[in-house]
Amino acid sequence: QVQLVESGGGLVQAGGSLRLSCAASGRTFSTYSMGWFRQAPGKEREFVAAISSSGLRTRYADSVQGRFTISRDNAKNTVYLQMNNLKPEDTAVYYCAANREWAVASTQQAYDYWGQGTQVTVSS
Repeated sequence: QVQLVESGGGLVQAGGSLRLSCAASGRTFSTYSMGWFRQAPGKEREFVAAISSSGLRTRYADSVQGRFTISRDNAKNTVYLQMNNLKPEDTAVYYCAANREWAVASTQQAYDYWGQGTQVTVSS
């Protein structure tokens, strides 16, 4: 079992940057593919980015491609989401998730473990 704790959210002006972190418990973090999702008020949770267990493969939603970067440090049991050129429409609660079966999956159903989320608010 994996426990996930997100951090790094906050309030930022449009055009600014934030880096989210997701710390995982356990000694098997390097065997899990990781994903970031987000949920804005009144909207469904949506895929943001994913990274394979080795870190060699990544995948992004079209809406964040070129602005966000997902990475991981398996020695620190942590996955990151670097968010640049933030827009008001990026405002949401951001969740990290883990799964062992599917590399760079973009569907929520592929993920077995979820964090509690961290709020990101982008002001215009």
